[in-house]
Amino acid sequence: MMDKIIIFDTTLRDGEQAPGASLNAAEKLEIAHTLSDLGVDVIEAGFPISSKGELESVKQIAKAVKGPVICGLARAIKVDIDAAYEAVKYSKRPRIHVFLATSKIHMKYKLKKAEDEILRLAIQSVKYAKKYCPDIEFSPEDATRSERGFLFKVIEAVIDTGATTMNIPDTVGYAQPEEFAGLIAAIKENVSNIDKAVISVHCHNDLGLAVANSLEAIKNGARQVECTINGIGERAGNASMEEIVMNIKTRPDIFKDIQINIATNQICKVSRLVSKLTGFVVAPNKAIVGGNAFRHESGIHQDGILKERSTYEVIKPEDVGFHGSGLVLGKHSGRHAFGERLKTLGFHLTSQQLDKAFVRFKELADKKKNIFDDDLRTIVEDQIRVIKPLWQLISFQVNSGTGLTPKATVQLKKKAKRFMGESYGDGPVDACYKAVDKIIGTKGELMDYRLEAVTQGKDAIGEANLKIKIKNRIISGRGSSTDIIEASILAYLNAVNKYAI
Repeated sequence: MMDKIIIFDTTLRDGEQAPGASLNAAEKLEIAHTLSDLGVDVIEAGFPISSKGELESVKQIAKAVKGPVICGLARAIKVDIDAAYEAVKYSKRPRIHVFLATSKIHMKYKLKKAEDEILRLAIQSVKYAKKYCPDIEFSPEDATRSERGFLFKVIEAVIDTGATTMNIPDTVGYAQPEEFAGLIAAIKENVSNIDKAVISVHCHNDLGLAVANSLEAIKNGARQVECTINGIGERAGNASMEEIVMNIKTRPDIFKDIQINIATNQICKVSRLVSKLTGFVVAPNKAIVGGNAFRHESGIHQDGILKERSTYEVIKPEDVGFHGSGLVLGKHSGRHAFGERLKTLGFHLTSQQLDKAFVRFKELADKKKNIFDDDLRTIVEDQIRVIKPLWQLISFQVNSGTGLTPKATVQLKKKAKRFMGESYGDGPVDACYKAVDKIIGTKGELMDYRLEAVTQGKDAIGEANLKIKIKNRIISGRGSSTDIIEASILAYLNAVNKYAI
């Protein structure tokens, strides 16, 4: 008998809570589709009560994404639970996830409630949620710092009330692997009705132990793991899905009789999409999906790899979808071939998005002789990221060189009106940003800026990723072009337009 591990992906909820990682509805839907293709069992699509836009985004995912359970998060409050159900009820497999803190520090300082009141609220909220749908998950927030006797009491009570999944969060990444393993074992031993619910775990990476803690929990009986693509999330992030999955797949000697339904050859594609849409670049040395994960610099390593890959690789690159950028299309390629290639890359575009992407492809083909898969991905990701463009770039001109103070002239369009701004700066990009600021009247403080080539060659697309701060709000922006200054301006306007929504 194989034991199935339920993969609960919270990229669209906990992952999006990382500062600067906000996604629009179209971006969240595209990620949800790729998560479904990947084979995740549960998608936590968002926190519906947090805003009207969030509720509508979760609702859209519940309507459009087939296969996985679609889950909405709610505090142990009736209005939260109402909003969560309103969003997920369109799914064939809806779930409401209710959370309530149980640690003394949270009860004293955040909730200002005693244990008996917390227990009453936990029971009451699960009972209320159960009226809406049969699949109810409950999380005693900050479980790893909770008094165990009280934690066991809450768990038993909510399972009796109807909770079908009992999630144990290491909310602040405090637990050590042996300690967390012991907690899961203790829950199994001390909660009399634990067999009536699936034990889940939700680990944070504050001490770098989220994946280790999740794996130890699986060894001790947890059968659902909550994780995110690339490990993104609040503070230091969440447990990385790809690392958990590939640990289990690579070490069947340790994870015996464990089944996991993830199409691992889709991992790199989903990782890239999440990185591009959130603006969070994957570190080159990141396990499984980092750019250096399958590169070998040492002569000894290179020699070993050429003789036998298993000498220095425990995972085959193709097993996680790590491929080179193959030459695929050129300027004479038609719309049908373009659309078919995008399908093989796993993109879900509307007819309108495909039309716009094809126009962009033809424009790029006039500038570049050869178009690679990564070029196509960038074109499509630009279409997915489309938001209502309050400000649009018409043109720019930069005067810069040795011994000159860079000067930029930028023309923007807002609705039918055109605006022009000029400014000097420390460099050509800085001058352009200051010119944009003069036009829009809002100064964005540049917090982070990165520029990289999408593919090889002198004519490669340049991709700019940045984060700006406007009135204490951090917003990410991204732009791409064969001209790196244009890419930089587009990234800045992308962030400004997000702020204006």
